[in-house]
Amino acid sequence: MTLHTRTLGSAGPQVSALGLGCMGMSALYGDADRAESIATIHAALEAGVTLLDTGDFYGMGHNELLIGEALRSAPAARREQALVSVKFGALRDPDGGWSGYDGRPAAVKNFAAYSLQRLGVDHIDVYRIARLDPDVPIEETVGAIAELVEKGHVRHIGLSEVGAETIRRAAATAPISDLQIEYSLISRGIETEILPTTRELGISVTAYGVLSRGLISGHFTPGRQLAANDYRALSPRFQGENLQHNLNLVEALRKIAEQKGVSVAQIAIAWVLSRGEDIVPLVGARTRERLAESLGALDVTLDAADLAAIEEAVPPGAAAGDRYPAAQMAQVER
Repeated sequence: MTLHTRTLGSAGPQVSALGLGCMGMSALYGDADRAESIATIHAALEAGVTLLDTGDFYGMGHNELLIGEALRSAPAARREQALVSVKFGALRDPDGGWSGYDGRPAAVKNFAAYSLQRLGVDHIDVYRIARLDPDVPIEETVGAIAELVEKGHVRHIGLSEVGAETIRRAAATAPISDLQIEYSLISRGIETEILPTTRELGISVTAYGVLSRGLISGHFTPGRQLAANDYRALSPRFQGENLQHNLNLVEALRKIAEQKGVSVAQIAIAWVLSRGEDIVPLVGARTRERLAESLGALDVTLDAADLAAIEEAVPPGAAAGDRYPAAQMAQVER
């Protein structure tokens, strides 16, 4: 396994070619094992993974505390190599509900203060609002992060799930290193306008959902019962006929993977890696076993024939159902 590095943006930090998305260790995918979660973070660092991604609202701070604990208990050399990307701005209530997003400058600084404390670090490597606050111009939100950069509390400014126009406005306000957005074989909406814009402006992409929340991992089965606290129980792509249609795509992909002697997950991750040196896939592994499988994608080489076969098996727009329920899709810029 060879873990090369890629650069976040034209002036951003160098990170490992795969990053670890830690959300599932705290929220939205059913119960997680704390000890295994920390062991998985340690295994990722030991393997050379440097980018750890979280959000201050994942488990209402639980995920940041978890990462902080994992960093404190990691060997010093591994701890020092870790770069933490944090999303902020989502408003929650005690019942776990969602109440919108807050991008006001005072709120930005407030969120950052709490994140620094929970993580146990003196700076955040990449800081970004999780979704655009429709009531606050992006210039004000980014400007507040820029002030945090000036004071040394944040190293780099990122964006998350915004469209091309917002990216341009943000980049005109302060240097933007990275856009975090969903991108996978069955979520290719960024290819039309967003990816050309980031490339024009020298902004990288950290791609989350590269296995579509496990849907195209090769491990999800039609009869699987999802826990009540598993987001996928509400996700359109996991419902009824949509699920069966999407799993049929996975079986077509499985044939290609088997011919190469790799897993479905590995070929799906390798496809995202093949899309450009400016794209860093985030893998949401919650166990060391799944992490090891994901890291194996780094040794998968896809030639022109492989890519053509993948395109034929899973063409753009082939998925059934939106990637989020309607209420959440309304909060995503396209």
